[in-house]
Amino acid sequence: MDKGKLIRKLEMECPLCGKKHEVDERERLASVVIKGDDVSYRERFYYCENCDEDESEYQTCEQINQNMMNARNEYRLIHGLLTADEIVAIRDRYGLSQVDLARLMGWGEATVSRYESKAIQDEAYDTMLRLIKDNPLAALELLKENSDKFTAAKRNEIRARIIDQLDSHGKEYLARQSLQGEYVDYEEPSDANGYTVLDINKLEAAVSYIAGRVSNLFKVKLMKMLWYADALAYKTNGHSITGLVYMHNEMGALPVGHRKITDLPNITVHEEMSINYDSMLHFYTNDGVNCDILSPEEKNVLDKVIKKFKSYKAQQIIDYMHNEKAYTDTEQGEVISFSLAKDIREF
Repeated sequence: MDKGKLIRKLEMECPLCGKKHEVDERERLASVVIKGDDVSYRERFYYCENCDEDESEYQTCEQINQNMMNARNEYRLIHGLLTADEIVAIRDRYGLSQVDLARLMGWGEATVSRYESKAIQDEAYDTMLRLIKDNPLAALELLKENSDKFTAAKRNEIRARIIDQLDSHGKEYLARQSLQGEYVDYEEPSDANGYTVLDINKLEAAVSYIAGRVSNLFKVKLMKMLWYADALAYKTNGHSITGLVYMHNEMGALPVGHRKITDLPNITVHEEMSINYDSMLHFYTNDGVNCDILSPEEKNVLDKVIKKFKSYKAQQIIDYMHNEKAYTDTEQGEVISFSLAKDIREF
């Protein structure tokens, strides 16, 4: 019999021998089958030296509950699910009770309590919890969706706590989360994003790289150059650079969330007036951006796009793109699939 490792000795009334004496609290590796999986976990128990070997161990109700919690958490770790402690941490972050969190998520009131004590969440519930774990904006959106489940006072109280979390993250976090929020439907590699999940670091690097080599880089021209860069990268290397998804627009390809791209803190953009007194967004290079996160192959693609369109005016690059099969074969507002990138004209 595995007596395990001694944790501590306690003076207590032993239920096995009926005497008050020092009892060992010990820990060992145990195993249990959970949902068909053999799970190993740390088990604690008490050991009485006064009893026969086969009758010398016992567990309190508290130990039994904790041991089973350890087993369930090990199962969660194996399957990539949040542990009970991580769920508690989510509640603590927003100052929520178990019932508050359940209502915020739109679940039954006892659901969170069960996940923190005796049940294992399925993947769908786990995904929802992860959605708000590091994203106060998502928590705020859920509060709006499930506002009817709270009194006005409780709703305002929770909202204030979420706002505190937003403020603590700063503007850079909010700008990134805001753009990522536009891409919740494109979180897996697909033909829509060129088999690249949105990579904001590379997007910022690509914009800075282009802006450092193209003077008078304004928004319309930049957006077309980004599409050509991603399309050419897909055609050449089998995947895009930025993970942006592009829509068919009157002026050519336009990224989903394009307005929020300009809010990214590592993209340097100034609002300037044209000779016709039109407001225009002028993009500049950002010396604080590490362009070396772009691979040599990606920089080569960007160089080709820059060489091709560097001297183009906005309307010229619009007209050029209007003749691409990727544009003529799609309709207004439709996603421009990267499978059409193989037909872009040669550089």
